[in-house]
Amino acid sequence: MSLTPAAAAALDRQAIELPSWAFGNAGTRFKVFTTPGTPRTVEEKLADAAQVQALTGLAPSVALHIPWDLVDDFGKLAAYADDLGLRLGTINSNTFQDDDYRLGSLTHVDPAVRRKAVDHHFRCIDVMHATGSRDLKIWLPDGTNYPGQGDIRGRQDRLAESLRTIYDRLGPDQRLVLEYKIFEPFFYTMDVPDWGTAYAHATALGDRAVVCLDTGHHAPSTNVEFIVAQLLRLGRLGAFDFNSRFYADDDLIVGAADPFQLFRILAEVVRGGGMDAGSGVQFMLDQCHNIEDKIAGQIRSVLNVEEMTARALLIDRDALTAAQEAGDVLGANAVYMDAFWTDVRPWLADRREERGLPRDPVAAYAASGYAEQIAAERVGGRQAGWGA
Repeated sequence: MSLTPAAAAALDRQAIELPSWAFGNAGTRFKVFTTPGTPRTVEEKLADAAQVQALTGLAPSVALHIPWDLVDDFGKLAAYADDLGLRLGTINSNTFQDDDYRLGSLTHVDPAVRRKAVDHHFRCIDVMHATGSRDLKIWLPDGTNYPGQGDIRGRQDRLAESLRTIYDRLGPDQRLVLEYKIFEPFFYTMDVPDWGTAYAHATALGDRAVVCLDTGHHAPSTNVEFIVAQLLRLGRLGAFDFNSRFYADDDLIVGAADPFQLFRILAEVVRGGGMDAGSGVQFMLDQCHNIEDKIAGQIRSVLNVEEMTARALLIDRDALTAAQEAGDVLGANAVYMDAFWTDVRPWLADRREERGLPRDPVAAYAASGYAEQIAAERVGGRQAGWGA
């Protein structure tokens, strides 16, 4: 296997942000399972994230969720992360766990509720100033369950007004990253259900507003890689949330449901310049592990992204273009599939070894004794998880 120097450099630059909430307890609406050693504080979440980075070299930053990760001194927290070899990354807002937001937050008909939601985002921006974070990510849970329940157009107007107020508060080097989801928690309309809605609001706001694509937030059979190509073409793909779903949830390990889809997505990322230096695309996991080990699950996830990225970088672009321009349908597909079927795992293991990392990070973590150590040490207190 051979990568071009440019492709190898792209792989060297790869960085995948970890979500702090992935290290806490999570589950479904049926059950949240607790596990020994689960973090009780954001500092313990960062310590767990540091294990992923130390063993893979792929995860140098951690995204925070507000208010789940609130602390008295975020400057001190940033210094603590730095001591662990990490930095604090994206700040995620939360308007889905407050009773006032039952009928909406940024789109609510009541100006007082909208003001409360906007003020929450202002507090998130204050956190960004303290941590040096670039991105404020907004996943909006607002929507309706029944036809006629809300004024669809009016909700869009209120959303545009609220987003404008938040956007105007950002610093000159900060971005607003708007995420979309086709359904859930509401089932008739979501106020930001698709990439087109997110794109329309982002372009109306300005150059520092971009779209987040969550790989699990689409209808079945949606061609996600087409959306990736379009947003990169338009210069508005700001972030990825990587995960997997078999049907209608999105918290499984990335690549678990459809590794070929992950390859196809990353092939368009490479084609569109998303792996280039200075592209501005933030790659991140967004997974809440329910039954699997949290740290091992994150290790497996970043390795899956690395593997499919390496395969995507193997596509012979010259041969592919020649086949496409010649109208050689099967030839073009063969070039594409040759890259996908190439087993890059031995090469990546060699590469890790050359960089002083374990050949098999999952096995190295299992043998490290860290899981047993934190199970013994983290006794008492309140385990982190949904609502913590």
